[in-house]
Amino acid sequence: MVALAVTLDTVEPGSCDTLSHMRVGCFTPLLSTFPLEKVLDKLKTLNVTIVELGTGNYPGDPHCKLSMLENAKELKEFKKKLDDRGFSISALSCHGNPLHPDAAVAKNYADTSRRTIELAAKLGVPVVIDFSGCPGDSDHAKFPNWVTCPWPPEYLEVLDWQWEKKVAPFWIERGKFAKSHGVKIAIEMHPGFVVYSPETMLKLRAIAGDSVGCNYDPSHMFWQGIDPIKAIRVLGDAIFHVHAKDTQIYDFNLPKTGVLDTKKYTDEKNRGWIFRTCGYGHPYGWWKEFISTLRMYDYDYVLSIEHEDSLMSPDEGLTKAAEFLNQIIIREKPAAAWWV
Repeated sequence: MVALAVTLDTVEPGSCDTLSHMRVGCFTPLLSTFPLEKVLDKLKTLNVTIVELGTGNYPGDPHCKLSMLENAKELKEFKKKLDDRGFSISALSCHGNPLHPDAAVAKNYADTSRRTIELAAKLGVPVVIDFSGCPGDSDHAKFPNWVTCPWPPEYLEVLDWQWEKKVAPFWIERGKFAKSHGVKIAIEMHPGFVVYSPETMLKLRAIAGDSVGCNYDPSHMFWQGIDPIKAIRVLGDAIFHVHAKDTQIYDFNLPKTGVLDTKKYTDEKNRGWIFRTCGYGHPYGWWKEFISTLRMYDYDYVLSIEHEDSLMSPDEGLTKAAEFLNQIIIREKPAAAWWV
């Protein structure tokens, strides 16, 4: 921007607790040029049998169409493809900007997310992933306005207006809608949107209710200077879904660029940081502690591989990430502490 298997018929909507153990999954847009059947066959060779599927907005919908809501035959065929190969779905993803100041643009994003919640409920998928969105600076704005500092004072006036007039009304309604469908919304914290940090995530959760939590992507914490492992302790039970993606910090460039680096991701030589395949930003030891801390705070769901490494092909990045994570994931429940 991959989870825990129970067949589509037996997953209890809205509850990750029904799933038995942590597993490696895959967010499939990186394989968008291939049909779903080939994607599933490829993933099975990597010991991955759970997928996160895009339904539109930024991720696109190469493998999961919202038209299935009105087409029972299409829905049945879709479920059969998954069942025949022993796959389940960790989440449906519709990352967008439902708070965009252009009303028509916002409506398209919001309608896709609403229909994604409806499809998730119909499929028994417990989680829908989205961005929080970012409004403009007024009702007359053309583009989003992401506030990053408290001074000059007009920035705080914009931020207060955004949360009071745009963020809170939309997400209170959307949180209720998701809960009524037995689905949880996992907001991916990302700069450029009003929810980008653990603090802003918990602020939104306090407003919108416990059906709203986060899709936790550690790569987005790294490049903001936030320790992703310590942030798990801050977020606690607000973590509904996890992306497996790494970041490499380039100390040579960082003093020049800072963390808010606007150069293209493909300008690797000059950026302060870039996204990397798991293990190419941080070693086994870091990821082992990350996984262990997730379990400590009762997260026992999916680690969904998201490939955005500009130095590797999608196939190689996915393969290396799956091999890396499958070696260190904790699959079994802990035994009783017999030594105490």
